[in-house]
Amino acid sequence: MANGKSFFLLKERAAVNGNVFDELKARGFIAQVSNEDAVRKMLGERRVTFYIGYDCTAASLHAGSLVPIMAMAHLRRAGHRALAVIGGGTTMVGDPSGRTEMRPLLAEETIRGFGVSIQAQLDRYLNFDGQGAIAVNNADWLLPLNYVAFLRDVGRHFSVNRMLSAEAYRMRLEKGLSFIEFNYQLLQAYDFLHLFRTRRCTLQMGGDDQWGNILAGVDLIRRVAGAEAEAMTFPLLTAAGGAKMGKTAQGAVWLDAALCSPYDFYQYWVDCDDRDIGRFLRVYTFVPLDEIARLEKLRDQEINTAKRVLAYEATRLAHGEAAAAEARAASGAAFGVAGGKDIQSLPTTSVPRDRLEAGIAPAELFTDVGLTPSRGEAKRLIKQGGLYVNDERIDTHERLLTMEDVRPHGMLLKAGKKKIHRVIAK
Repeated sequence: MANGKSFFLLKERAAVNGNVFDELKARGFIAQVSNEDAVRKMLGERRVTFYIGYDCTAASLHAGSLVPIMAMAHLRRAGHRALAVIGGGTTMVGDPSGRTEMRPLLAEETIRGFGVSIQAQLDRYLNFDGQGAIAVNNADWLLPLNYVAFLRDVGRHFSVNRMLSAEAYRMRLEKGLSFIEFNYQLLQAYDFLHLFRTRRCTLQMGGDDQWGNILAGVDLIRRVAGAEAEAMTFPLLTAAGGAKMGKTAQGAVWLDAALCSPYDFYQYWVDCDDRDIGRFLRVYTFVPLDEIARLEKLRDQEINTAKRVLAYEATRLAHGEAAAAEARAASGAAFGVAGGKDIQSLPTTSVPRDRLEAGIAPAELFTDVGLTPSRGEAKRLIKQGGLYVNDERIDTHERLLTMEDVRPHGMLLKAGKKKIHRVIAK
């Protein structure tokens, strides 16, 4: 990104009034806390070192990962020290939480590459400066472990009966839980113990599906070190319509611009359900709560103003101000919002001129550029009147898209009212 860190410029670091725990609670971040009074006190009285782990199961995190990332950023902005644990070691085992079957085992080299990409994405939100925010990889301490010594020193503190009662393991017992996955909770608990010993980390946070694993670490620190540590989890959010956060019909909304363009990322938030506006602004942006209260009261067409604020702020954090401004301008140009002129910032695909001169079936082209997941779906949308070229409805499958449809700015394809793609001839 050309303009440096997306949000953590020193000039933009906002003063946090009061206790950051109260801020998180008011914004809807908190699901469960090991000891609410203790956590609130520690966050209000001293600088706390806390951590969240991110396993390296893909080349990118996605919008569904943003709840813990934003929570880390809030604590970081309040002056606490963030440890982002890249799970190079735990990914080699695989977390059974929320899974109905075993995760595919990835090669160590693949995991390492994914970890590098994920760390770069987290850096945009946290600014890894070696002091207020630090990235570490648990492969550094997990892979060298002596297994027998680990079982004697750590494994003896775990009750198999208690582990099997945890939701992550219980839901897998019917289909089968592999022995390698059964070790995951021990490794995550050991992460917390290791960070307590080496970094004085006393708070672990994560998604609510991690509650059992996190409490195992709290208990391990108490048993081995005779010390107190705390746990906090965040709700697993879904959109008002029931869809998982960060998921669309076309796939995941990735944080990596190479996998999901800033424009498509922006549009994901613009397209959200009206019922989600206030909740999403509180969780996915740093917009002040009083301003959010004003925005979520908007109704009818005015609600689009709040959606554009949400989309711009979320995109600014993920991709930087320049990319967010381009996405906003391109969206305005495509959908008629005053001031939107940069149509060249739309997602664009180059198509060979000779292919366009021969003519391309709409179902083929819309699928090729990713506006529809399949040609069958594209044909269904044509029947429903949902596909457009240059704002002209495509009424028949026989209508070919040719060079005659290419305007000076290109050919604009729309699926429904909100999904748009530009095609240019080469």
